[in-house]
Amino acid sequence: MANVSAERGRSTRRRLLDAAVALVPEVGWSGVSTRLVAERAGVAPGVVHYHFASVTDLLVAAGLGFTEALLGRLATELRARPDIGEAVEWLLGELSRYSGTDPASLLLVEMFLAATRLPELRQRLGEQVGRFRATVASWLAERGYQGDPAVAAALLAASIDGIMLHRALDPGLDPAALGGPLRAMLGKGAPS
Repeated sequence: MANVSAERGRSTRRRLLDAAVALVPEVGWSGVSTRLVAERAGVAPGVVHYHFASVTDLLVAAGLGFTEALLGRLATELRARPDIGEAVEWLLGELSRYSGTDPASLLLVEMFLAATRLPELRQRLGEQVGRFRATVASWLAERGYQGDPAVAAALLAASIDGIMLHRALDPGLDPAALGGPLRAMLGKGAPS
């Protein structure tokens, strides 16, 4: 019986997290309320606060779960590519899936903005980005990058964020057109 109850609790928590991830792009971080989450998840409003101390705690958990999965997938896919140029092409292809106004892009923008006001979110999101950059730096070093791989990884991560932001403002921006400069930047790097 305890296993059934625990599984039901995990399922409810997952529905609440999924509801929060879906609502942030629709109504904005500050527009998400207990009532909206409960309605979307199909639970009573009190259930939200049974699982999370506040809506902010729920949003932080939901957003960080989303970014952890996204950054983990990107890092895994990059590491699977033996060639830096091929990896850049793959990455730009992935970025073309995000318009800047799609739900994932909007969630990320909302999270970055919320992180300027929520120290816990800023710290934990910063740790996730730091792990992503460390993975990319290691991958670059393994591929013979001759410059500072940590600096190149930071620049690549910032480029990914910037491309997503710019696509919201300029839907005609084609990530594939940025391949040449990104490949040149990552090439073999400047001598150390």
